[in-house]
Amino acid sequence: MHESPEVLKTLAAELVDRVKAHGATDADVLISEGDSVSVQVRLSAVDCLSKAREKILGIRAFFGKRSASASTSDFSEASLKQLVSDTCALAKAVAEDETSGLPDQATLATDVPDLDLYDPTAMPVEETIHVAQRAERAAMDADPRVTNSEGAECGSAHGAAVLANTNGFLGYHRSSRFSLTVAPVAEGPDDQGMQRDFWYTVSRKRHELEDPESVGQIAAQRTLRRLGARKIGTRRVPVIFDPETACSLLGHLSSAVSGYALYKGASFLLGQLGKPVAPTYVNVEDNGRMPGRIGSRPFDGEGVPTRKTMILEQGVLASYLLDTYSGRKLGMASTGNASRSVGDNPAVSPTNLFFHPGDVSPDEIVHSVTQGLYVTELIGFGVNMVTGDYSRGASGFWIENGELAYPVQEVTIAGNLKQMFQDIESIGNDLVFRGKLASPTIRIREMMVGGN
Repeated sequence: MHESPEVLKTLAAELVDRVKAHGATDADVLISEGDSVSVQVRLSAVDCLSKAREKILGIRAFFGKRSASASTSDFSEASLKQLVSDTCALAKAVAEDETSGLPDQATLATDVPDLDLYDPTAMPVEETIHVAQRAERAAMDADPRVTNSEGAECGSAHGAAVLANTNGFLGYHRSSRFSLTVAPVAEGPDDQGMQRDFWYTVSRKRHELEDPESVGQIAAQRTLRRLGARKIGTRRVPVIFDPETACSLLGHLSSAVSGYALYKGASFLLGQLGKPVAPTYVNVEDNGRMPGRIGSRPFDGEGVPTRKTMILEQGVLASYLLDTYSGRKLGMASTGNASRSVGDNPAVSPTNLFFHPGDVSPDEIVHSVTQGLYVTELIGFGVNMVTGDYSRGASGFWIENGELAYPVQEVTIAGNLKQMFQDIESIGNDLVFRGKLASPTIRIREMMVGGN
């Protein structure tokens, strides 16, 4: 049974007071609780079933410029007493860090808006199994060439978090998440070999989860179109990233504008703030206040309000992503992007990060390319965040005279992220949010594309 918000808030506030009573100059307490159900089926049989309920509490204590964090899942009086005393002893023993400390009181959230992130609907285990089986069956029934499956997974999670600190912040919010993924395997005639692909749906609300049959059918189509994949020779050509793979560009951008990478000098965007790094039609926004989105939350891991931040505005690097610590290191204010696990120090993470859509359709982008590569999957992690050098394995389709001519695999695409952002030639109108990162189709002017 979940604790009421009032019980959790009272406990968090009491613990903050207890840490202060131990001589701490400042403290914060984060309590998280939740339950989840996850089912994996393969060829209709249940492969794995997990049901979990967890409650965990973390304390961060400051003694001047010294601080330490610790956590427990034992909420008994004796355990909490021990946790307070251990965390304080630990904090007194560590070295000073001039940058450490809570956010200033004036920067903390004063309201906690309802962002429509919670759906109390439970998904019983039987329903979860049934939904996964329906999606897998739809994929298997889509075409006789779909002969096997890596399985389907369906799950739901409900959670709540409360954060309290000695600067007077006490915030509570709750959220839910529902997801479904299916990964069929297809076998072509003769020497076409076997291929796999997948499709998925994820949402905050049960009723917004896409229909299992359509998820299965799309997964099957994506798998079938890869049959007969060839290798290609090495050349420099335009590269189109489909929406799923284009999200990886946002992931690299987010790492490069993280305050921690910047103050350590480990970013290819060092010193670029206020300078153009992409064409004027490229806009990238991080927005933690979007109702119902997977990355939304009313306040960050330190109690600072989330907000809309333009990272790239008309091609110009307009902002970094910062928490309080990395902001202080850079002499800047937090952007409300602190993220943390219970018992850990905050780090920086995007909320909902996305490219603003353009006004051309994905088909028009493909038609604009005489010869090039349309990427649907990326493999490996050959990205140097300091220099921006980029080299990854890819699969997708060769474009010939504006048409997807045939599937290709075992391809390497190489370039430099700085150049790739400058070389964004067109942005599709097909923006759909499926997670924290969202992108339309993106065309890069030219990259080195090679067979392995």
